[in-house]
Amino acid sequence: MRTIERLMVIVLFEGVDLLDVTGPPEVFALLQREMDSPTGYQVVLAAESLDPIITSAGVRVLPDITFEELAARAIDTLIVPGAVEVDADRRVRAVSDPMVVHWVRALSANARRIASVCVGAHILADAGLLDGRRATTHWSTAAQLAADHPAVEVDADPIYIRSGEVWTGAGLTACLDLALALVADDFGDAPALRVARQLVMYLKRPSGQSQFSVSLEPLSTTRRIEELRLYIAQHIAEPLTVTDLAAQAHVSERQLSRVFKTDLGMTPAAYIESARVEVARNHLETTDHTLERIAALSGFNTTDTLTRAFRRKLDITPTEYRNRFRIEPAI
Repeated sequence: MRTIERLMVIVLFEGVDLLDVTGPPEVFALLQREMDSPTGYQVVLAAESLDPIITSAGVRVLPDITFEELAARAIDTLIVPGAVEVDADRRVRAVSDPMVVHWVRALSANARRIASVCVGAHILADAGLLDGRRATTHWSTAAQLAADHPAVEVDADPIYIRSGEVWTGAGLTACLDLALALVADDFGDAPALRVARQLVMYLKRPSGQSQFSVSLEPLSTTRRIEELRLYIAQHIAEPLTVTDLAAQAHVSERQLSRVFKTDLGMTPAAYIESARVEVARNHLETTDHTLERIAALSGFNTTDTLTRAFRRKLDITPTEYRNRFRIEPAI
């Protein structure tokens, strides 16, 4: 069977956020390791010229191709990262170069799919590609995006938003969530989840509904705790007690509690509840399961326990959460 060729173009310009540029290609490269056949992804870095680009981190990046050379080519996915400037009072403002805006607008006409990373949404908006659409960006510049572009429905909460062929992602490390979502869109959830495990993103939700979640908590520096976090994710629907986890880690219950508190800033029981809420959120966002079914799948067992946990963690009921964040399948 012939492999579908997928030209993935990442836009480069002076001052671009480095992680926005390097994160998605890392996901695409790991995907190839997890696939039994070629993905067809060809990632290229495009800029106005082939001169080195100085990123926000001071790292130089070499473009593969110029915007002009791409003008007549069919693009599968046009990925637009962003850049910011910070004033003396540490106020952050997204910036966009008119030249970059011009080329993004031009190249988007030949692209099957367009995605912005972090404050790259401001470039898409300046190019007129977000008018009439719901979009997200880094929370620190969401108010700026809404003020500059009243025709865009700005939602600062989601990790990413899909609006037809246009995707927008939240800030910095959320570029990995966005890239995983693109992978899932192309190849299904299973390969995307395998890549997520390689990235130590055990609890990332395919729906990516909130910029705050248990999966975004800092990773532990202790391998034993990271192994326990994976164990919890894999056994979330089962009874999980401190005694069980201590036995799994071959430590005393007191030592387990001390390490969790030191590394994650919470007790094992609190972490388990957060992880279960995360799983329940995923089901509420992406399935039509009853609350009883979701309670069972997430380890809460009863809807009362599920509801109490949601009120405690999110100050909202599961039903209210579903009504707000339910993602409808793409048509």
